[in-house]
Amino acid sequence: MLFFLSQLFSFLAMPLTLVLLLLVAGFFSKSPKWRKRLSGSGILLLVIVTNNALSTLVMNAWEPPLKPISTLPTYDIGIVLTGVTNINKTAADRTFFDKGADRATHAVQLYKEGKLKRILITGGQGFQQKNDQREAILLANFMITAGVAESDLILEDQSQNTRENAVFTKRLLESRKENLTQPYLLISSAFHMKRAEACFRKVDFQIDTFPVDYYGNDNPINLRSILQPSPNSLVVWHKLTKEWIGLLVYKAVGYI
Repeated sequence: MLFFLSQLFSFLAMPLTLVLLLLVAGFFSKSPKWRKRLSGSGILLLVIVTNNALSTLVMNAWEPPLKPISTLPTYDIGIVLTGVTNINKTAADRTFFDKGADRATHAVQLYKEGKLKRILITGGQGFQQKNDQREAILLANFMITAGVAESDLILEDQSQNTRENAVFTKRLLESRKENLTQPYLLISSAFHMKRAEACFRKVDFQIDTFPVDYYGNDNPINLRSILQPSPNSLVVWHKLTKEWIGLLVYKAVGYI
């Protein structure tokens, strides 16, 4: 029920949803005054949420700064959160990635550069189960192909959200008699890192973070970003809105 309500609230709060609701309400309004107000508000909101300069500035402020690999110590285990594969496309001989593949590729880079001795991948099927593929297994298959030793991979393939990532990962490490007092390196998308870190700290992990998969950029203000509407800005606002709502829900129910 909690998941359904949070998803419904997220849908209704999405910028594009609000734009459509305002335009539809304006179209069907019988009052000329309210028709103008509602339609004008919808158009104004659309202009705002398709402005690339604005969305990039907000995302830059939200995402934590990147961490140079050279500054990292060596970690026994790096924890990689999933949510980056296209499980709606089924293939037995490859892994299809959505945006967010940095979570896997940067983990492999850290491993090959000696910053990670082992990699723990956490994530099952999520809530849109189109097939029986589990993301942890898909990412593991990719990492093995990329040169990670299978013996250096630990898989948790039952979790369906960030809270479960933390809880099930701790349960798995406890069952393996791993040292839970040592620091672990948490690898996730920059926009998602605040919630992910909070979830793992809530269950008493010693966590350092390594944000990847940035949506912001180093050149947010230019003539094109100011004047040209961008569909990518809608994606950025969608990510931000969903993440903010997720944080509020997790805080309300005590997950963080």
